[in-house]
Amino acid sequence: MSSKPKEDTSEDKVGVYICHCGGNISDHVDVKQVADNVKGIEGVSMVHTNVFMCSDPGQELIQEDIKSGKVNKVVVASCAPSLHETTFRGAIKRADMNAYLYEHANIREQVSWVHDGAPATDKATVLVKAAIAKAKRLVPLDPIRVDAHKNVVVIGGGMSGLRAAQDLSQKGIKVALIEKSPFLGGQVANLDKLFPTGADAADIITEMSTAVVSDPNINVYTCSQIVQSEGYIGNFKVKLERKRPDSPEDFEKLKRLANSGKDVGSYIPFAGYYSEKVPTEKEEIVIETGAMVFASGFQTYTPRPDEYGYGENAHVITLPQLIKIMAEDKSENDVLRIDGKKIRRAALIHCVGSRHIPGVHEPDENGNYNEHCSRTCCTATLQAAIDIRKRHPGTHVFEYFRDIRTYGRGQEEYYEEASKNNVVFMRFEPESSPVVEQTPDSSFPMKVTVRDTLTFGEELEAEVDLVVLAVGMLPSNITDLTEMMKIPVSADRFLQEVHPKLRPVELAKTGVLLAGTCQAPMDIGESCNAAQASAAKASILLSKGFVELDPFIAQVDSQRCVGHGECVIACLVEGAISMEEVEVDGKITKQAQVAEAVCTGCGACVAVCPENAIDINGWKLEQYEEMVDAIVSV
Repeated sequence: MSSKPKEDTSEDKVGVYICHCGGNISDHVDVKQVADNVKGIEGVSMVHTNVFMCSDPGQELIQEDIKSGKVNKVVVASCAPSLHETTFRGAIKRADMNAYLYEHANIREQVSWVHDGAPATDKATVLVKAAIAKAKRLVPLDPIRVDAHKNVVVIGGGMSGLRAAQDLSQKGIKVALIEKSPFLGGQVANLDKLFPTGADAADIITEMSTAVVSDPNINVYTCSQIVQSEGYIGNFKVKLERKRPDSPEDFEKLKRLANSGKDVGSYIPFAGYYSEKVPTEKEEIVIETGAMVFASGFQTYTPRPDEYGYGENAHVITLPQLIKIMAEDKSENDVLRIDGKKIRRAALIHCVGSRHIPGVHEPDENGNYNEHCSRTCCTATLQAAIDIRKRHPGTHVFEYFRDIRTYGRGQEEYYEEASKNNVVFMRFEPESSPVVEQTPDSSFPMKVTVRDTLTFGEELEAEVDLVVLAVGMLPSNITDLTEMMKIPVSADRFLQEVHPKLRPVELAKTGVLLAGTCQAPMDIGESCNAAQASAAKASILLSKGFVELDPFIAQVDSQRCVGHGECVIACLVEGAISMEEVEVDGKITKQAQVAEAVCTGCGACVAVCPENAIDINGWKLEQYEEMVDAIVSV
């Protein structure tokens, strides 16, 4: 469907709706005064204020004015358009008015959050007047309709990827599930029991993997990576490369498979579900798809050699290593044994690789700090401590923590149970982290010293046989994909959603969605919830066989374009604009042509065209001029 604007010959009846935003705006801006200031402007038919314009009553107020014929164009003055522009367009559409006869004035972030009193009120008035001026120049636009493939590529075969694939299939959408390793299950395969239910990780992974592998709507590609991606929502094309994996981690997993004697359709502890044979020859596969779901998971933090002695001392291990050791040895001796050695005392240290503070902690080799909380470590550490105390009551456990963050439902009980099982807790400040040292003259190989805030800063020493580091979550290394697909990454290096509340599983690249720990640290339940949300969103996008995109794209005036080509050079999006041969007045010439589904409406082409032959629908030069005139006339 064309996005060409329609001529609007109707009389301007602009409705202006100014929001108090609870008090976010009205505590600093005199909202009533702003309303009085714009009431007399030519073309303004209605002015209302409301405590929360985005609420149902606020939206209904707009709809009633439209349906009664009092308003044919809408200006909303509230918070940033990135929050509620879609909300108000939806309300206008439900009132049977063209959703693009709408303009937004940001008087929260641009006014009330940076000004106060009379200056704030004056600036808010100016911004609303500019929005009214533009609104009077708005014309009806139609969304761009693009045919869409009714299938989805899911990147990652962990719990999130498996859950998303299952949900999409149940909605009648075909799925290509891509996993770089030979196994399904992701990081959950490195666990034994899942909290808080106590279910076996092996059982959960086997059940979900079997369902996915046997589903005729789902094609599973293990040992596969995306090497090329192009296209747009509804019409992506990705190229996969399948080959025998060469990473040390995957090699170790395949070795475990070989030693187990198991074959396709088997679960290998601490490896995952082996769904198909490893390819012997390199293979390339091209898939056309309507949307993509990133479920690329996370990686665990690896401590530096100088961090608590990890890598330099066999008595210092990570929590995942302890979990594996205890899972492979189900004995219930009085004292825990590792490699035949008695563990009389064990020290578990929290927040290793998480909650870094610049200036206190050391950055990684790239200068990055892991300032985020990994959220699941506290519960996992407490679970391990309880497991040790119950199975090996002769082993004493010390936990060194900054804060106990057992945030999930039913997880605070782990802290209480650990206390009842005589786990000894010591709390430290980040500036005085525990010091781990070897003790060659003692019967215990290690000593942990800490300034304990629970005993008002007293320095405590504990000689132990084992130090366990509770390592945090880091984003997976998918730089090749984020750069290839131009996917936004947040400051913590996890993938960045559009908005954490309003669009929590969407990326700025339309048609690409998020699921699970590629977005942020989550537990398994949260990851699966995010995967189901992504599957629901993808199915909504693709269910009609086409998608509708906003029409804010470049439009070429064929009467002015003479084929300079400056627009193609300036374009920031590959393939969005090109020079094509066309016939004008019986002659073949070259003119700029816009790929509607690819163009992002950035306006770079508009700025460089010497003939002023390009404009952006919804943001035309004449509309800017009206806004500027409104601002300078105040």
